Amino acid sequence: MRIGSVVLVLWLIIGAIAAGQRHYYTGSVKNCNQAGTIAVTIVAGPLNYLGMNPKISCHTPQPSK
Repeated sequence: MRIGSVVLVLWLIIGAIAAGQRHYYTGSVKNCNQAGTIAVTIVAGPLNYLGMNPKISCHTPQPSK
């Protein structure tokens, strides 16, 4: 396994731990804002521990009437 792959996996694991510490996994995901915030927190990885607190705001299109 190459070192880059190991670093990437560790990066994502640290991000998943940070999301867990923020209690993002409790309850169900109710909208795309929550899902996006969880995803970007995991992708941010160790940057979460350096003060980064990513939040996502998204709008889903409404069905036409």
